[in-house]
Amino acid sequence: MAGKRRRDDTDNPRREGIPLIPTTLNPNWTQLKAKLNSHTRRRTHFKPEAKITQVRVSGGEYSDNPEVTEDGTSSTLASFKPVNDDCSLTGAVAMDCEMVGVGSDGSRNALARVTLVNAWGNAIYDEYVRPLEAVSDFRSNISGVRAHHLKKAKDLWSVQKDVSELIKGRILVGHALQNDLKVLFLSHPKKDIRDTSAYKPLRSKAGRPRALRDLSAEILGVKIQEKEHCSVEDARAALFLYRKFKKEWEKSIREKRKKVSLQPNRAS
Repeated sequence: MAGKRRRDDTDNPRREGIPLIPTTLNPNWTQLKAKLNSHTRRRTHFKPEAKITQVRVSGGEYSDNPEVTEDGTSSTLASFKPVNDDCSLTGAVAMDCEMVGVGSDGSRNALARVTLVNAWGNAIYDEYVRPLEAVSDFRSNISGVRAHHLKKAKDLWSVQKDVSELIKGRILVGHALQNDLKVLFLSHPKKDIRDTSAYKPLRSKAGRPRALRDLSAEILGVKIQEKEHCSVEDARAALFLYRKFKKEWEKSIREKRKKVSLQPNRAS
């Protein structure tokens, strides 16, 4: 709101626990938001992968090596590519976070990087985050995060405010999103969440969640997370899984809501 001064760490009454979600934006973020909402097409700041065979996926596109193994995946690491170069803010966005360990044994998660991609797979937000506590385990072999990444990283509250504004009122796609939202100290309406770990057709026969890397290899034919994780690639994997099943997924949600609305009101 225009009349309120910006809350910082020193006067945040809930700094020790779950923070208040910011409601004001600084001028720099306002400018960024205006750019994201513009209709001007802009190229993503990520360097494009080498030009190789393009394979069209139902609802997405990714680069794939034409040499394929017996299990249907590429013989070398394939990388997802955006459908186009439109970096505008869309009605659905996919998110993925990388975490480091804090505490004496490094077992507690702390946010170290967060990425959001739009419905076309273009990264619209990608920031390293400075944890509130000292990092005791960078988990670099998985997270890909190292000490130098966090030296000039943004503080958690600034990133939280940015992400909160970006996902507000939008469909949020991801894999095991409860973990990402937890380290961001954010929540999101259940009706607007599309979690590839919870969608029944993507779970195991026993009804258990499957790893994103397994779903990507089996359904999209792209190997991910073979070494260090990349939040951009993981967000795109979840996005393209959603796009592939979007028609059936959204239909099942509509039918479920309709069924609930037709149930008699027990309070009457």
